[in-house]
Parts: sequence; C-alpha cells; structure tokens
Amino acid sequence: MLKSRKELDAELGGAARAWLDEALAEAAHDAAARREATHDAPETSPYASPPWELRYAAAGRHCGQENADSVRSLLLVEARASLPSVTRLYDQGTAAERRAVLLTLHLLDLGDTALPLVEDALRTNDTRLVAAAVGPYAAEHLDPHAWRHAVLKCLFTEVPVATVAQLEGRARGDAELARMLDDFAAERTAAGRPVPEDLRTVLALTAPADEGDHPARPTAAPAAPAPTEES
Repeated sequence: MLKSRKELDAELGGAARAWLDEALAEAAHDAAARREATHDAPETSPYASPPWELRYAAAGRHCGQENADSVRSLLLVEARASLPSVTRLYDQGTAAERRAVLLTLHLLDLGDTALPLVEDALRTNDTRLVAAAVGPYAAEHLDPHAWRHAVLKCLFTEVPVATVAQLEGRARGDAELARMLDDFAAERTAAGRPVPEDLRTVLALTAPADEGDHPARPTAAPAAPAPTEES
C-alpha cells in the first residue's frame, strides 16, 4: 500500500523530510519546465535524465526501504513522468525501482503506452514485479487475452489473486478464462501437484452473473443409477 505525503511526513525524521522536500521540488520544477516548453523548442534527448530521476534511485537510502515505493511514486506523480522517463527508470532500475514504476502507472497520464513495461514484468518470475504488474493499470489496459494470462501467471508463481485489480469484474462470465483454469487444474492434477485454492476462487468468479449463487462446476463423472429389481 502506497503512503500519502502526509503519512510519510508523520513517519520520516527531519533530515529525510528535508530530502523529500527537495526531491519533490526538483520533480515539480521538471514538470513545469516541460509544460512551459514551446513546440519550437529543441526536443530533449530521451537519454537525458532530469535531476529528480537520480533522487528516485536514492529514495530507499534517504527515506528507508520501507518507504521507498511511496517516495518513488510521489516523485513520478509530481514530475508528471513521461513515457521516456518511466521507461528509463524501469529499464535501468533495480527490481524495487521497477516495482515502484509499475505501482504508479495508473496515476500517470500515459494511456496504454506503458503496456510494454507491464508485459515485461509478467514475463519474469519475480513475484514482486508480477504482483505490481496486475494492478489498476493492467486492469484498465490489458486486452482480454493478455489479462487472462496475467491471472494464470499469478497462479503459476503463487502470487495471491487478491492482488489482481478488478478481478471480479473482469472474470465474471469469462468462459475462456474458465476453460484455461480447468486446463491448468487438469495439468496440475496429472502431474500430482495440488491445485491452488486461488484457482477455485477465480473459477467461481467466472460463472455468469445469474449463476452467481451456484458457482460450483462438475469435477467428477455422474454417479451410476441405482440398480433396480430387474437388474
């Protein structure tokens, strides 16, 4: 859970608060400079890093690792970070720095242009990145096929499906997701491996709305009819 500026101010010491004030001022200055730039101004090189990006990398050292995600998120929002900035910070960053980018994408005005970052995170087996990648940004912008595979990635890597934003709304009535879950469960069973409880949770959500009170799916063949006197 990302912390607000007010929450951070209540937890940080004097030196850390002063550092954060300076970092956010640099981010705001960069955002203002880009807003005021005219169309006739020389285009800034995508490889040029504004000063606040250096602060981004140092957030954990100055404000504590437990606050690093929140501080980095505040910097991204204050700077109104552009696609080149978030891409650079993601590509060049540590896993923790990448996670903060993913956690903040939905707060930035990027449309679907940052989807490659989400797709990259979902190709990894780093559960920190997978969990961050299935947040509100993915829920809004991933197409149905990619979103279904993101859910399966969570099951495969044991990332709790509770981290998947808008899970209930997107899974409801999704017959293709139900089919993929059934196949995944069958593969696990055939391999002698347990079926994750989270899979059953998502499978129940795939039932159409009018079947919500009866989400159970058949798991075995029907029982044979009872013998009669003639048999």
